[in-house]
Amino acid sequence: MIRLIKGFHDILPEDTPKWDFLVRTAKATLEAFGYREIVPPIMERTELFARGIGELTDIVEKEMYTFEDKGGETLSLRPEATAGILRAVVEHALLRQDPILKLYAIGPMFRRERPSKGRFRQFFQVDAEVLGDDSPQTDAETILAAYCIMENIGAQGLMMEINSVGCPVCRATYREVLRNYLEPHLSVLCDDCRRRYERNPLRVLDCKVDRCVEIAAKAPLISNRLDESCREHFDAVKRSLELVGVPFREEPRMVRGLDYYTRTAFEIVHEELGRSKAVGGGGRYDNLIKELGGPEVSGIGFAIGLERLSMGIPDDDPRFARSIDVYVAPVGDNALNACFTVVNALRRAGLSCEARYTAKSLKSHMRAADRCGAQRVIMIGEDELARNEATVRDMTTKEQTPVKMDELVNFLLGEKR
Repeated sequence: MIRLIKGFHDILPEDTPKWDFLVRTAKATLEAFGYREIVPPIMERTELFARGIGELTDIVEKEMYTFEDKGGETLSLRPEATAGILRAVVEHALLRQDPILKLYAIGPMFRRERPSKGRFRQFFQVDAEVLGDDSPQTDAETILAAYCIMENIGAQGLMMEINSVGCPVCRATYREVLRNYLEPHLSVLCDDCRRRYERNPLRVLDCKVDRCVEIAAKAPLISNRLDESCREHFDAVKRSLELVGVPFREEPRMVRGLDYYTRTAFEIVHEELGRSKAVGGGGRYDNLIKELGGPEVSGIGFAIGLERLSMGIPDDDPRFARSIDVYVAPVGDNALNACFTVVNALRRAGLSCEARYTAKSLKSHMRAADRCGAQRVIMIGEDELARNEATVRDMTTKEQTPVKMDELVNFLLGEKR
């Protein structure tokens, strides 16, 4: 037997109703906020992610699935969606059509990180981006959209953790303060953080190695180094969140794992998920579009992991119970042709129907109907055939009604209405 690749996972039939619910809810929520769907490819040139995400991030350094194709190009499976969406925006000049764009994408991402509960090497994300609006109200509204996705799926114990990582001006000052703090600790930092110390010391704050975490915990806070403009922007974001009742707390050491963030950064925390509580996050990136060859336009976005999101909803939630309109049960071989005709006529009339042509007894048919979650069962046996009728059983009330064969469609459609 050939087994599944480590870190990948199958979404089995019993899981797909929940999965479909999550995707439908995310789409409906984002479209209510004015976002439109975009579907970028899952593979891009590696240079896009190196420039967009940052060469010193763990994603680019360690986690991307990168290979050289037969034409000699270096390609990578996308580790996140933002860079690909912005590449499409720049390449197709979408901002000329609309100076303020709201876009979302839902699909698989790929990172070769250590698998753990709710974290996989192929994982699915909801990604949303707003381009062309740098107002603090847009930051707050973006955070609200992420919160509403969680709220609309019925998740409890939600909290938005927020911080400002400053702009290039005030962050340059903070980098020097941080380097001065880290210098005496260089000998005990991990190898990665010693490299980051020179090129981007903020990455040290995002390291997961225990000794680096301990050192970062006492580092100077970037929130104490914000310039007046960044501070006013962040204060306005907080006021806007309070106006719409989004629960949040400031997390002054949050920098997120990507190099492109400026000013507002946030994480979506589900308190009921235990140790690994973040289901997603995002932030503002006012220089990324220009870095990728586009105009000097601001942006903000977020991503939510569907695997992590699904962990916050019980598998036995009644919303995910399988249900069909009708199960058609042929009792005896002579009823097979009538059953085949009826079940497909009902499907073509818009009803969801199922039948088991190899089941022999009524008892086995009823078990199959229960597994399908059938609301009605149509029973066709020798007696029904003789009368040119079918017996329709309501699986909730247990009432049974004889219905002429040529009236079944109208009868069932009438009951459905």
